[in-house]
Amino acid sequence: LVQLVESGGGSVQAGGSLRLSCAASGYTSSINCMGWFRQAPGKEREGVAMLSTDGGRTRYDDSVKGRFTISQDHAKNTVYLQMNSLKPEDTAMYYCAASLSWYACSSGYLADFDYWGQGTQVTVSS
Repeated sequence: LVQLVESGGGSVQAGGSLRLSCAASGYTSSINCMGWFRQAPGKEREGVAMLSTDGGRTRYDDSVKGRFTISQDHAKNTVYLQMNSLKPEDTAMYYCAASLSWYACSSGYLADFDYWGQGTQVTVSS
């Protein structure tokens, strides 16, 4: 089993920055892909950024490319999402997810992720 706990959400003005953290515990050596997803009210959950734990390859949704950066600290079993130049449309609940499958980072499908955190709210005001 793997447990994920997100932190770092909050309220900022447009153009500001936030860094989200996702601390993993449990059988973390089994994780092949870590992802950040978000869900705005009335919308479906969507993938934002993916990171392959073996090799560190990353993948981003077009809406956040150049503004968001996903990274990991192996020693702390923590994945980060640095969010810069935030826009009001980035407002959502952000979720961290872990997959035991090697293909999850390529697919980005919610169903390919096995474990989810509880979410952290990000609100960007104009």
